[in-house]
Amino acid sequence: MSMIFTKKLPTPKEIKEIYPVPENVKAAKALHDQAIMDVLSGKDDRFLVIIGPCSADNEDSVCEYISRLVPVQEKVKDKVMIIPRIYTNKPRTTGEGYKGMIHQPDPEKAPDLLAGVIAIRRLHIRALEEFNLPVADEMLYPENYHYLEDILSYVAVGARSVENQQHRLTSSGVTVPVGMKNPTSGDFSVMLNSIVAAQQSHNFIYRGWDLTTSGNPYAHAILRGSVNKYGSAKPNYHYEDLIRLYDMYQQRKLQNPAAIVDANHSNSNKQFMEQIRIVKEVLHSRSHSDEICQLVKGVMIESYLVEGNQTIGHGHTHVYGQSITDPCLGWEDSERLIYEIAERL
Repeated sequence: MSMIFTKKLPTPKEIKEIYPVPENVKAAKALHDQAIMDVLSGKDDRFLVIIGPCSADNEDSVCEYISRLVPVQEKVKDKVMIIPRIYTNKPRTTGEGYKGMIHQPDPEKAPDLLAGVIAIRRLHIRALEEFNLPVADEMLYPENYHYLEDILSYVAVGARSVENQQHRLTSSGVTVPVGMKNPTSGDFSVMLNSIVAAQQSHNFIYRGWDLTTSGNPYAHAILRGSVNKYGSAKPNYHYEDLIRLYDMYQQRKLQNPAAIVDANHSNSNKQFMEQIRIVKEVLHSRSHSDEICQLVKGVMIESYLVEGNQTIGHGHTHVYGQSITDPCLGWEDSERLIYEIAERL
């Protein structure tokens, strides 16, 4: 029982100096940031589609995936804003399994955190520079956020993190929209409490600093389903769930009330093909209720080049572009779904 301090890692400031964001990319990111804020505030009536692999495990396959999104975005740009998921940290319920590129830049090799910090920054910069789409990642470790804060246009806080004080307070200082997922228990009040906290100013210790934040008015809800006491999945994307969330938002009088529906995880019970049906149901609910249309600003979809998932390691053949964590939609179904979303809006 001990902690072994193996190696001191460079600070975010040092990493940014070695791997800076090009000036033209900074300008593009600022435009992306404002566009997403405008959608969440209702100034822009486009629909967000946050889509990509469950985990970003390989730079080349992730970038190939994003490259395929570019012409699709061009065709649907009047109705849909695509935000590629580049999730480089993965929460593990038991602590076992692949923890993301920040831990293992090569999932077939041993963990290397220094190489991982460099790898995730290079991947995000490459994606933003080559494809000019806004990029999203999960804030699994609040102290690591500043390795990417000058690149990300959207940040998610996961179901197991949303009740954590440090995640809530750090979110209040994030300069881009932050989506707060409902906890695994499904309690909307917990999720809304996290949004209340994120929208306020706070003073706390962060990376050894006495820090004060200004509050994040674009903190909002992500519905990802829940599990009951027996571990069975309970979805929360249905019409009644969305109306209930709308009513609870009204009672709280929060800034920019908004929700994203995560079509996978406990909403689909990780049956990845169900994401297609779930997205269509959410769009149907929006078409039948002005309140839901005002509230639901987008969907989150897990998708990769090859559908399903795979086991990696000794004795297994690694399939390029297939998830090594949760199963994902394949490219053809994903492309078709994005076009259908645009048609239904």
